[in-house]
Amino acid sequence: MSEKFAAPRGVPDYYPPGSAEFRYVRGCLARPAELAGYEYMEMPVFEDKGLFTRGVGESTDVVSKEMYTFQDRGGRSMALRPEGTASVTRAVIEHSLFRGPLPVKLWYAGPFFRAERPQQGRYRQLQQVGIEAIGLDDPAVDAEVVALADHGFRLLGLRRYRLLMTSLGCGECRPAYRVRLAAFLEGLDLDDETRQRARVNPLRVLDDKREAVKAQLDGVPVMVDHLCGECLAHYDEVRALLQLMGVQWQEAPMMARGLDYYTRTTFEFEHADLGAQSGICGGGRYDGLMASLGGPELSGVGYGVGTDRTLLACREEGVSLGESARVDVFCVPMGEQARHALLELTARLREGGIRTDFAYGRRGLKGAMKSAVRGGARFAVIMGDAEVAGRTAQVKELATAEQTQVPLAGVVEYLTDRLAALVEPAAVMDKERAQ
Repeated sequence: MSEKFAAPRGVPDYYPPGSAEFRYVRGCLARPAELAGYEYMEMPVFEDKGLFTRGVGESTDVVSKEMYTFQDRGGRSMALRPEGTASVTRAVIEHSLFRGPLPVKLWYAGPFFRAERPQQGRYRQLQQVGIEAIGLDDPAVDAEVVALADHGFRLLGLRRYRLLMTSLGCGECRPAYRVRLAAFLEGLDLDDETRQRARVNPLRVLDDKREAVKAQLDGVPVMVDHLCGECLAHYDEVRALLQLMGVQWQEAPMMARGLDYYTRTTFEFEHADLGAQSGICGGGRYDGLMASLGGPELSGVGYGVGTDRTLLACREEGVSLGESARVDVFCVPMGEQARHALLELTARLREGGIRTDFAYGRRGLKGAMKSAVRGGARFAVIMGDAEVAGRTAQVKELATAEQTQVPLAGVVEYLTDRLAALVEPAAVMDKERAQ
């Protein structure tokens, strides 16, 4: 007996019918970026390891514990991408995209890789949709980015999520704050590994989820209370703009995030029904990243939203995840001449933009109609000897069982009109749900 293979642990398959829900979620998360003029880009799945150690930070768990690394055949040290911002920034620098209109507005989607302990909502191959706006230090860009993430969740119909936000300051005010924070942490009872992490980047201790650490942080100084005048003005304007845009948030002064490049506006979306893996989106401003990767001194802001976790959140809330039908029309021939005529019609329907399947295998009418229903078809096109002779087809609406004889030459136009009439009310409902 041949050996059976399975997907690697922590790497989910998305297969029918659930894959339709996955695609729908991903599409809704990307739609706000497209509406705001963000353009799509594809990055390599693996890059030079140094891009992430320098861009993300050696002290982060993402780089020090979770990154998949390997040597290629040329002896170069490579890494599967653990996140998207460093790769996008590298591409903007390499291809001089910053020489055009600013900000450079990009969105992306795809798999990212982290060697984590697999559990529900935490995978070794995770799926994300992300956006980056690079080139302007404008609070309005921060507000736009946050609002786009919120818009994506509303498009899906999610309700039980919350936006947490703070400011992590800048290169002027953060050094003095770090000294205060480090002095506070020195007096805590920390294990050796945590104490070393505090010496490298004390902000990372604020992100520690262990109760033994969290219990000692009462009274810890927080960055938002030590912002310089410019950072405070920037943060105040972001908050004021979000209020104007109808986006609600909660202050989260202890937020540190898991990546070292964040400055100023920093945020996270959490969903109440996901337990320990409640974070569905995280992002913020990264003003020094371009320069650290060899580019000009340009700022940026963006986020990555977890497609996997957002899908789980949708299922927890029981929201509708779009059209699950595989096809719109199912062609059923009754006889060899009808088979040839309907195969030709099937090709014309597909060329006309109508999702169409065919009753292959010379099945009987009853079996073919069962396949039509399983595929989610709204109409069946049936032809027998009489229809072949008369150059007509029987078009049956499956929801009502209403059957109409249509000239063969007019079937594409007839079905185009009928399907448009069915889709329009659904589109109105989707629009109302997003508002």
